[in-house]
Formats: sequence, structure tokens, C-alpha cells
Amino acid sequence: MILDGKKVKDELLDKMQEKITKNNLQIKLAIILVGNNPASQIYIKNKEKACNYVGIEVEKYVLEETITEKYLLELIDQLNKDSSVTGIILQSPIPKHLDFDKCSNSIIPSKDVDGFTKENIYKLYLGQKTILPCTVKGIIKLLEIYDIPIEGANVVIVGRGNIVGHPLSLALLNKNATVTVSHSKTKNLLDVTRQADILISATGIPHLIKKDYVKKGAVVVDVGVSRIDGKIVGDVDFENIKTVCSFITPNPGGVGPMTVAMIIDNLIEMKEGKENYG
Repeated sequence: MILDGKKVKDELLDKMQEKITKNNLQIKLAIILVGNNPASQIYIKNKEKACNYVGIEVEKYVLEETITEKYLLELIDQLNKDSSVTGIILQSPIPKHLDFDKCSNSIIPSKDVDGFTKENIYKLYLGQKTILPCTVKGIIKLLEIYDIPIEGANVVIVGRGNIVGHPLSLALLNKNATVTVSHSKTKNLLDVTRQADILISATGIPHLIKKDYVKKGAVVVDVGVSRIDGKIVGDVDFENIKTVCSFITPNPGGVGPMTVAMIIDNLIEMKEGKENYG
């Protein structure tokens, strides 16, 4: 069965639009883009489109690639102090002369839509209430909507990055899953992934996960995004694996739309002064 992230996203956005209108929530998202990375421009367009649909104001700051770190930090400080701004996104990647970790961590935790600041990640580590990273939250929400049990499940994550792998492992542990994190140095990766009830791949290596990596009846979530001849492909060999698994995400159309929906979800929670358990 297909885990249709696009369909779920559209349904969630309708509910969010209704909630924002009904409660007259005044929400503003500030998006900072440094340079003209084509992929970043597409991601921002998708975020803007979702915000416009539900009635969230977007304030975009498109900065020259040559700006100084001091200038960027001053802009973030200005947005931190602006009470009309609900949340801030610093779109990655940024030019190499700028320190992304330093700049993103200058966003105050209560306006950290992406959930990447050290304080929010530390709360996730401790199992405390926090703002969950949007992709992590989107994966969990998608599993829950399709009634896929997380508690007690044997989850294998392939990929240990700071955007998905690491925080996702913490969030799933907090949901009482048994989590194994594997990576490029893992010996006998096939033997590890075949133990998974839920297999999640986030490496960006095209078609890394083959049919023999998946046990019969497993749930497969494909987070990786690569481009081959201008076409988006995932980590998972979808056509061959879909015949052996119980659930699988398409790519595109699976996790990506859920990430966008969770940006809106986080903004609403931030506006209401609520936080989510990791």
C-alpha cells in the first residue's frame, strides 16, 4: 500500500486552513534565502504556496551571496525581536563563507520552525516538549495516519545526518520504538535492514535499498532525494520493493509533502504557545 504523503498533506492543509480562519490566528513566517541556489528556490516556493493556501503571511528575505555573516546575524536578531514574526527559516545550504550552525542557532528556539537549534534538539534528546524538525515530524505523522504501530517496532534508519537520521532516531525512541541507526560504514548492511519492521532510508544514494534489503511485510520510508538526468529519484528501488513490503512511500510524493505540511503545523503550535513531544 502506498503511503501517499501528497494526499495526506492536502487533507491536513485543509484542516489547518479551517483552524487558522476559525481562530483568527495571525501567523507570519520569515524565510531567509542567501544566494540563488535553484533547489532552494523550489523548496521556498513550495513553502510559500502552502502558507498562502492556509492564510499564513510570508516575509521573504533574498540576500546576495556575498553578504557578511555579521549582516545575516543582525537580520536574524531583528526578526527574533519582531513580535509580529511567528517563525523563522534560514534556508540551507548557505554560501560556504557563512557558518550555517552559528547562524541557525542564533534563531531563538521559540521561533525555530525547523527545530534545528541546539536547545530544541537537546530537549528532543531528553524526551521533553520541543519543536520537532519538520521532516522527522512528517514521517511520524504519516505512519500514525496510516495506523502503522511505532511503539515496540524494530526500526532501522539508514543515514545518520543531523537533518533526518539523528533527530529521527531520538523521536522514534521517544515513541518507544527499538531503533538501529546504520550508515555507510555499517558492516553487512543488508543483514541489518532485513531485521526492520520499519525501514527508513535517508542517504541521498540513488536506489541504495534493493529488494533483498527488505523483509516481507516491512514498511519502507524513502527520504533520500537525488537527481539523475533531471529526474528526482530516491534511495529506494520502488518498483521492485513495492511487491514485498506492506507499505511504501513514493518519491517524490511521500515524505516531501509531509515536510511542507509540518512547517505549517509547527507555526500553528508556535502561535498557540504549544509544543510537541518528541
